[in-house]
Amino acid sequence: MPTAWRAFNSFWKRFTAVLYLKTVYSIKVGLEATGHYSYNLLGFLLDSGLPTYVLNPLHTNLYRKSLSLRKTKTDKVDARTIAAMLLSDLGLKPYTDTAYHNEELKSLTRYRFDKVRERAKLKQSVSRLVCILFPELENLVPSLHMSSVYALLEEFPGAKQIADSNLTRLKFLLAGASKGRYGRDIAVAIRDAAGASIGSIMPAKSLELRHTIRLIRGLDAEIADIESSIRSVMEELHSPITTIPGMGLRMGAMIVAEVGDFSRFDSPDKVLAYAGLSPSIYQSGQLNNGYAHMEKRGSRYLRFAIYNAAKYVCIWDPTFAAYLAKKRAEGEHYNVASHAAKKLVRLIYAMEKSRLPYRPVTAT
Repeated sequence: MPTAWRAFNSFWKRFTAVLYLKTVYSIKVGLEATGHYSYNLLGFLLDSGLPTYVLNPLHTNLYRKSLSLRKTKTDKVDARTIAAMLLSDLGLKPYTDTAYHNEELKSLTRYRFDKVRERAKLKQSVSRLVCILFPELENLVPSLHMSSVYALLEEFPGAKQIADSNLTRLKFLLAGASKGRYGRDIAVAIRDAAGASIGSIMPAKSLELRHTIRLIRGLDAEIADIESSIRSVMEELHSPITTIPGMGLRMGAMIVAEVGDFSRFDSPDKVLAYAGLSPSIYQSGQLNNGYAHMEKRGSRYLRFAIYNAAKYVCIWDPTFAAYLAKKRAEGEHYNVASHAAKKLVRLIYAMEKSRLPYRPVTAT
């Protein structure tokens, strides 16, 4: 029997068995969230029409500890715990087909997040190497991380190389990389500073600098490609989240990707809890925590996106700006964006449920 036929026969037997069990019994399938390990299984279960519940491992761990004082954790105990959670009335919501197909957007946004962090580390290396090879350059340009500066350092990775360069070549290099913004004046200033620089002459560091810049350029192209794919997926989803002033495509896509199906959450507070932005409360008798810290459990990507989006929305939207000013007048620190984040989550939750774009509040 050919291999393809055996695989199809095996799949068909499993599929018919699932259909039979579904018609005879009321089945619920539960499993812990295991990332990519459960992705294919989730697709099979959803295609079979079975109500599937994806449980947070932290939730199952705490529930297992509540059932017994013994520190016993085995596969059988975990399976029994998941079954007990499905049988009990815990308000669990089944995993939806919308959330499953949203995994593509989640993969793209997380992949971009990792690439941006990788690029940030390389930029730190560039700053470190320039401090060794040509420390005066930082005071001559608005930022080291500009295409014109990268073009300069990629060809002349050090003060000695710049000082020995031809002024005409240096001028045309800067003018071309900056699209005409920098000309002869800045070229003369950079070469004169390089001639009097206290930077070290280290060929190994110069080689590292040149290679680091090439890696950054490669990451820039990769990130741009990822963002193009994110934009395509967001256009298909028709999410109203990007109509909020200050809500960029990248942060909006990450919020939509991490939350998935908003119908899984009964209220905005549960979205906040899922992001780990809800305050932790500890009270016992006369003891009460004076300052409630954020729990910081759940999706760190969602927490990052909501927190950063809230800062920009507070700048661009008058309603949020007034709200932040009110909280600051009450003594809140400017960097404490938890109140604005809660307000933003409530807004996003209402918009995603209604599928209506953002409408600014008009003064009466």
